[in-house]
Amino acid sequence: MRVLLFPFSLLCVLLSSLFSPLYGADDWYRPPVSVTWQWQLDGEVNEGYDVDLYDIDLFDSSVELIQRLQASDKKVICYFSAGSYEDWRPDAADFADKDLGKTLSGWEDERWLDIRSSGVRDVMIRRLDLAVTKGCDGVEPDNVDSYRINTGFSFRANDQLNYNRFLAAEAHSRGLAIGLKNDPDQARALSSDFDFAITEQCFEYSECRSYSSFIKAGKPVLNAEYRRLYVDDESERNNMCKQSERLQFSTLVLPVTLDDKFRMSCLP
Repeated sequence: MRVLLFPFSLLCVLLSSLFSPLYGADDWYRPPVSVTWQWQLDGEVNEGYDVDLYDIDLFDSSVELIQRLQASDKKVICYFSAGSYEDWRPDAADFADKDLGKTLSGWEDERWLDIRSSGVRDVMIRRLDLAVTKGCDGVEPDNVDSYRINTGFSFRANDQLNYNRFLAAEAHSRGLAIGLKNDPDQARALSSDFDFAITEQCFEYSECRSYSSFIKAGKPVLNAEYRRLYVDDESERNNMCKQSERLQFSTLVLPVTLDDKFRMSCLP
């Protein structure tokens, strides 16, 4: 018996046609300030946290997992990289060689993408369609601040703003919430386009104030801290959490691998 293998991109199109989203919908999920959350991108997802939303991997998470979380009254945000090529993803072959830049520091199996490329944008559209097909409530596109990095391409801040707004508009047209990830210098300019912000180590790197425009707009800031000091020293962690409370941030202390080896929350 012959088995027909379909390219991943074609499979996404076929699945999307079976689950037709209501394009142009204006009723996507809008999380509130101080929302509680769990973030796990590696390993078997621990479904036992009593939180408002889960942030999990788009590709690795099954429809059944997403539905179970939603059945327990949790919203599901689906993670994917929008600014880097990951060679293990099922749609990796959809990227053109000319759109692949330098290797990410510390991530030898990832390369920066040319965010100006129509081909790159087509892949991201298919990923957003996959998020709809799987039933995600929103998305977290990662690596959307690469204009500040030597990627091998010569794009600038305005190119990044254009790309990030493209992602937000495409997500919203599919009824998906979308978060701005780690782009502090553009957070104020983009706070009206995105529904929440996700930042890593904003207390460690003194970047938290950059996201105040989200809080002022009634949109949450989901922050993760990785310093071992916050794990081992309760006093240091409490001091950081008091700052987080004043800013109305939703801060977690997590392993940098995001594999649920431990979790400490500044929120109840």
